[in-house]
Amino acid sequence: MVGDHSSKQYDHELEGIRSKVLLMGGMVETQFDEALNCFRVDNHELADKVIADDHAVNQLEVQLDDACSHLIVRRQPTANDLRTVMATIKVITDLERVGDEATKIARTAKSLHERGMVNFNHYDVVRTISRATADMLHDALDAFARLDGKAALQIIAQDDEIDFEFRTILRNMITFMMEDPRTISSALDTLWVAKAIERIGDHAKNIAEYVIYVVEGRDIRHSKVTPVAERGEG
Repeated sequence: MVGDHSSKQYDHELEGIRSKVLLMGGMVETQFDEALNCFRVDNHELADKVIADDHAVNQLEVQLDDACSHLIVRRQPTANDLRTVMATIKVITDLERVGDEATKIARTAKSLHERGMVNFNHYDVVRTISRATADMLHDALDAFARLDGKAALQIIAQDDEIDFEFRTILRNMITFMMEDPRTISSALDTLWVAKAIERIGDHAKNIAEYVIYVVEGRDIRHSKVTPVAERGEG
């Protein structure tokens, strides 16, 4: 009975941590969305809000890391449960970094509009990669919430599309700068934003990989994985 009670308490504490991780995920999704809005239109107040919100995200990271550490010490989880806690800690770190990248976008947007150096429709350049990455991040958090390994594999495969889109943006911005030196400042800012978006895609991919780690017990980081459909599953 004691063991059963301990197990239920562990499950309760872990579920509480997971709920806060998903809350953190919602916070950084909002940060990302608002940062992109700042890049699209001149909105200093919203940019300042995104930057200020990063403090709350950082504080939540510290609290959740502490909660995970205490859970390990108090409950001494078995191998499978420990794997879940360790993966959760890594998800927390990636979410904090998403917040950092969103803050970079907001800072860059604020600087770009303050200087009035917009020589082309800079938002149109990142529109496609922005939408794809926002969807990828949302889906990764959903897969984490449901511990859906099949969905996680599909998300991982999407990262190649994000990388391809970034390389396309890079080539286009180089062309802009070569053809008209007046676009250099705006093009560099746009590249900086596109790179931040691409990194957010990397963090979404990481979260999906941690889902696979929890569900299947295998670490697929730095390895080539095949999407579920291509493997003939489901």
